Amino acid sequence: MRVSTVLFHRANCETRIDAEFYQPIYLCYEDLINRKPNDFLRNLVSNSYKTFTKKTGTFEYIEISNINLATGEYYSEVLDARKPPSRARKIVNKDDVIISTVRPNRNAVSIISEDKINLVASTGFCKLTAKKINPKVLFVLFKTSIYRDLLVRFTTATMYPSVNENNILNLKLPIFNEDFQNQVENVVNQSYSLINISKNFYSQAEQILLDELGLTEWKPRHKLSFIKNYSDTEQSGRIDAEYFQPKYEQIMNAVKKYKGGWDTLDNLVGMKKSIEPGSDEYQDDGVTFLRVSNLSKLGIDNGEPVCLSEKFFNENKQHQLKQGEILLSKDATPGIAYYLKDKPEQMIVSGGILRLTLKNEWVNEDYLTLVLNSIIVQEQAERDAGGSIIKHWRPDQIKKIVIPILNDKIQNQIQGKIRQSFDARRKSKELLEIAKKGVEMAIEKNEKTAKNWIEQELKKLSV
Repeated sequence: MRVSTVLFHRANCETRIDAEFYQPIYLCYEDLINRKPNDFLRNLVSNSYKTFTKKTGTFEYIEISNINLATGEYYSEVLDARKPPSRARKIVNKDDVIISTVRPNRNAVSIISEDKINLVASTGFCKLTAKKINPKVLFVLFKTSIYRDLLVRFTTATMYPSVNENNILNLKLPIFNEDFQNQVENVVNQSYSLINISKNFYSQAEQILLDELGLTEWKPRHKLSFIKNYSDTEQSGRIDAEYFQPKYEQIMNAVKKYKGGWDTLDNLVGMKKSIEPGSDEYQDDGVTFLRVSNLSKLGIDNGEPVCLSEKFFNENKQHQLKQGEILLSKDATPGIAYYLKDKPEQMIVSGGILRLTLKNEWVNEDYLTLVLNSIIVQEQAERDAGGSIIKHWRPDQIKKIVIPILNDKIQNQIQGKIRQSFDARRKSKELLEIAKKGVEMAIEKNEKTAKNWIEQELKKLSV
């Protein structure tokens, strides 16, 4: 039983009298921070920003959904400046920390790692520019479970839970000594350096594929007018012009003319559908239910997990994921593929995701997953599933997608690059976890203990 006793004047000072606000864990965090040198966040950062007003050309945009919840890594979308989203307002710069004010339990926090003109973040972020604190330490603090919980504490209970920016700025932060801050910064820098190495290896793998198919310089171009035969519409069962965009045919021809040959996906893999239990079965803990929103080509992200009961899992064990399967999304965001190289935890996958298993040795799993995530299959998915608000890529369409069959030597070369990419990304995550746990230890114990622990963990990783 969790019980807190709080004096009325404290509750009155906080302007909150609801019991949830005074959970023992929140009071414990407050006491730990108050025992150390500290200051209000608003005194350590600037919260101001320049408003994006560009009306021509393009700009790069970061939305909350663009944040990797596990690593804090972000990607930006290139958008037309003439038609910017209404939320595209906050110009951000290198070393700015952005914190999602919506659903803070997801811990969508990132640090801007590049200096770009017209890099714009959504108004759904609180943008912080460090002034009297190391920006990498600021980033790590808000990635810890301590500050995630403190943000959740101030969340208002609405359909879309959110936290007020003033509540964020009124949080107290510990003031660490410079030596410890430098150590944390060094770990974060190494973590992000490995992310860049990971991206570089993955890009090399993609380049090998495109070079082999002669698609290195190819760019998809949308044409306003073109001519197709009526017989083409009969054969495809489609009459919408978008389906017959020449760019799709160009991709298909590049694959079908490849010297090494090609095949359709249904000849390469077995395909299993999964289950859609319905929201009535959802609960806060239990067996993980993997949805399309939790899937990316880089892995499984359980930042906002939905769970199912053990009873439901035991009744539907045939839907448990297995090592060696390739997951492929078919709904909402079709065409995301991820290879389960390691044994997965107890988990059931959504009906919006297919489970693929290789039938033969013509392709290896890493190579096939790369192709599924490449522009080759992405264009086929766009052609088949386009035209609706919520996209659905039917299994019968997925079975017909064309896959180039590169020779074993090139496939193995691609596989090597992919594995180097994922190894670097795994090590990057481990480093970020060391930084987070080290900062938590500095809050809960002291900086000397945390510093020694970080040094020991880095030695284990040979860093």
